[in-house]
Formats: sequence, structure tokens, C-alpha cells
Amino acid sequence: MSNLDFQIVKVKEDILIENDKKADSLRKFLKEKGIYFINVMASPGSGKTTLLTRIINALKGKYRIGVLEADIDGDVDAERISKNTGVKVIQVHTSGACHLTAQMVEDALKAFGVDDLDLIILENVGNLVCPAEFDTGSNINMMLLSTSEGHDKPLKYPLMFQVSKIAVISKMDVAEVFDFDISKAKANILYRNPKAKIFALSSIKNEGVDNLINYLDSLIQNSK
Repeated sequence: MSNLDFQIVKVKEDILIENDKKADSLRKFLKEKGIYFINVMASPGSGKTTLLTRIINALKGKYRIGVLEADIDGDVDAERISKNTGVKVIQVHTSGACHLTAQMVEDALKAFGVDDLDLIILENVGNLVCPAEFDTGSNINMMLLSTSEGHDKPLKYPLMFQVSKIAVISKMDVAEVFDFDISKAKANILYRNPKAKIFALSSIKNEGVDNLINYLDSLIQNSK
């Protein structure tokens, strides 16, 4: 046992505490502006951008929508959203970070401008770990689990499913190809988060998407 006098600094804990404070402040600011904020998280290739295109095109006649596209580098998704929806889009480069913090969101929104918006959608950096740890200041977290990833992912990445009130099972049109068990997937999601609202859909075939859109619409309306 050492007699040396030293201090242990819990860096990650301190970072998360400061992030939560910033997130609460941002949430209050957006509420005062009457803006609803959805944070979308998932693995790369899960179908986030395709699904968001469907959602945005369905809601853009009712709400003024802005999209934050977060990636380590590149602007492919921002270009796709802009081209296919025509809504206001800003690309956020994280310079190597695997997630967005509340401060990064605030900085992006300042550059973006929010006075002409009713709804903000963040497509977070693609992975099932880091984004779940950082509160972005959103009203709600929505995550995607694609059938190509397997029905066991809620057991392997618990936090992502615990912090997401909406769990979307995407790419149902190829579920059989990947031997994806929808019953096990739902059970695993509810094991991590008994209150999760689960939607199984195919964005490509536009099957089940309307149910999700209607639910999001109801959340936005009830937040007013």
C-alpha cells in the first residue's frame, strides 16, 4: 500500500456531468423556441439516411425542418438529404470523435440558425457505443437496429437501447436472408428498455414507415 499523496480524477465522469448541464440548457433554449429535437443513432449502413428521407418528406409540409448530419468526415449524407428533401441541412465534422456532444450540437445550431425551424433532426455518428453516452439536448432518442446486424445486439450494446425511447428495426425486407428473429429482437429490446416503442419497417419498400411517422408527428404535436 503506497503512502504517496495523490488525487484520482474521474475525467469521463466530469465530462459527462458538464455535457448533461449543457444538454439541459440547450433543451430549455429549444423549448422556448418551440422546436422539437430528435437524435437518431445507429450503426453505419443501418438505413438511417434512407429512413430520414422518408420521414422528412412526409413531415416537411407540416413542419419547418432542419437536419444536422454528423460524420467523422465527408458530406455524402448531407448531400443526399439536401438533394432528396430540399430541407435545410448542415454537415458537422467531428474530426475523429465517434459522437456529438451537447456543446458540438449547440455550436452547429448557432452556425445553422434555428429561428425558422419547428423540428430539428440529428443523424448522429454511426456506431452503437459512444453516441449513447452523450446527451445531445434532444427531446427524444431514436435508434435503428438493422436486420443485417442480428437480433442479439440489444444484449451486446445495452446503453444504446436503454437511452432510446424509440427502437426501429430496419431492413425488414431482408430479415429472412440474415436469419433475423423479430420476436427475439423485440424481446431483447424490451429486456433492456421495457418502455421502448418498437417499429419494424422497410424504408426501401416503404412498409411500416407510416406508423413511425404518425407516432413522431404525435410526439411533436403533444410537445407544443
